[in-house]
Amino acid sequence: MKKALFALILLALLPTEAFCVERIVILYAAASPIVKALGVPEAHVVGVTRTDHEFPQAIRVGSHLRPNLELIKALKPDFIICGSKRAFPYEAARRFKARVFRYDPRSLEEILASIERLGHLLGREKEAKALAGKLSEKLRQVRPLPRRPGVVYEVMSVPLKVAGEKSIVSDIIWHAGGRNLVKVPKKHVQISPEKVLSLAPDFYIYQVGPMNRRPTPPKERPYFRALKSVVVKVDEKEFARPGLNAFDAVLELNKVFYEHMKK
Repeated sequence: MKKALFALILLALLPTEAFCVERIVILYAAASPIVKALGVPEAHVVGVTRTDHEFPQAIRVGSHLRPNLELIKALKPDFIICGSKRAFPYEAARRFKARVFRYDPRSLEEILASIERLGHLLGREKEAKALAGKLSEKLRQVRPLPRRPGVVYEVMSVPLKVAGEKSIVSDIIWHAGGRNLVKVPKKHVQISPEKVLSLAPDFYIYQVGPMNRRPTPPKERPYFRALKSVVVKVDEKEFARPGLNAFDAVLELNKVFYEHMKK
């Protein structure tokens, strides 16, 4: 019901007709696999960020937080897909004669709604509906657990930061059958090791990637000697990016929960 209501609100905000899109710049790498899955021709994507490998022929236009605005302007885009207002403020967006689509989902439900909205704007409603259905089917493969295990998800080891409630990670944990023990309405939360130990998580997950490069395994850190949790290492790009990968992350995490809890 909640999902249906959210989709209706988004659809109500959409223009009535898709417009012809031929020059797309994507400033958030999480959106690129979706654009590709919708069948948009590669030649129509003219610019991407430097860590985005979905469209190798596209021009690199900087990072998602520091895009090269002059380079983007030279590409003459008619459609820009960007992230949050922080990543691409309104002041920057107003410099272009292009339609701007903000892709900034914080839940699986919002990812599905964003796919349908993108499909509408790109004139690929049928492909978007099929893709959303395929992803929803993945969630139906989640195996039931005897109870919801408590989880703490490490975003960064120095300083120690974990995922808060307003993160895609928190929603992945929930759909996988667990619960994020950090009940703070933020995306990332700085936390003390003592607080983590007091939460006594069943699972301590730590990501490895651009935000957490070469972290010491948690149980090898002096301050975590008393940690009793099952420790799980995951790929940051698979868990922290709010894209198609998030649905596979749910299944991967559910499998970990299931295997450990049946013992």
